[in-house]
Amino acid sequence: MGRPTFVLDCAAFPQADAGQVDGLACLLVSLRRRGYELRLTNASDGLLDLIDFAGLAGVLRVEPWRESEEREETGGIEEEGELGDPTA
Repeated sequence: MGRPTFVLDCAAFPQADAGQVDGLACLLVSLRRRGYELRLTNASDGLLDLIDFAGLAGVLRVEPWRESEEREETGGIEEEGELGDPTA
């Protein structure tokens, strides 16, 4: 049997900032200490981006998750132009 879940509607955060992400992380820790899970709904793209940037995407559950094609690839390298001859 899973933990009880606290669902937070994030529609009230249309202009996300780092303070809100910090608050969500603190809320998550507090709820987990009490045996609850946290699930976020109606999160704006800005809030989702900040959660990703803060490295909390794997910890903060957001529903519905954005489709993978809507996300930019992170950590990739984009190259333009032609590469010179490789050195031996």
